[in-house]
Amino acid sequence: MKHLEFYEIVKEQMERQIQEEKENINKAAEYCAKSIQNERLIHVFGCGHSQMFAMEVFYRAGGLLPVNALLIPHFSLSPKAKLSTYGERLEGFSDKYLQQVNTSPLDTMIIVSISGRNAGVVDMALEAKRIGMKVIALTSKEFTNNVSSRHTSGKKLCDVADLVIDIKCVLGDACLEMPEIQGKFTGTSTILGMLVMDCITSRTVEICVENGYNPPLYVSSNLDNGDEANLKQIKKYQSIIDCL
Repeated sequence: MKHLEFYEIVKEQMERQIQEEKENINKAAEYCAKSIQNERLIHVFGCGHSQMFAMEVFYRAGGLLPVNALLIPHFSLSPKAKLSTYGERLEGFSDKYLQQVNTSPLDTMIIVSISGRNAGVVDMALEAKRIGMKVIALTSKEFTNNVSSRHTSGKKLCDVADLVIDIKCVLGDACLEMPEIQGKFTGTSTILGMLVMDCITSRTVEICVENGYNPPLYVSSNLDNGDEANLKQIKKYQSIIDCL
């Protein structure tokens, strides 16, 4: 049955994800921990469905507070999904957006793009590098190595980033097949990417503590003390985190 086949594929890809990328995940966490210990931010950016990765680590129970989710409306699936496709291919926009954000060379930028080919993510990476940030890319090498760049520089996200974490999905992302259906169905990149994001933040917290720094964390707002605990932390960061 296809749901069990999918489960087995995801298990194998997740195992490869951790075993083959554990050193890169640790390095990403070192970058993030350094930003947090300097009381600066981790910015997270993606287009279309990849905005979910920014949502995953922003403003959530048990999450790091110094995370700035770059949820740019022009790249969202709402109100019109096709507009996100037009938007992510538009050159000269995402970099201008980042110029309106509170940034510092002490910040870290995480950009998620499974294909890594579109102008929006390349522009964001180039601008973050210009500012002086470390840039971490979550992208599929199997995917990006088999497509061309849509940026006039000819570069893809992997060519700009300081650190690339390879997302172990297949070319085109979808992994299941049936003789009766043309093309493949059901992608794995979201599960793999979310695993990586939460591994990065988990190790980031650990590194901060190992260095004697207690990183600010969100408490569930549905706990009785949640609102009070979060308010104290939010007041400190509200002026530099755009989404708060």
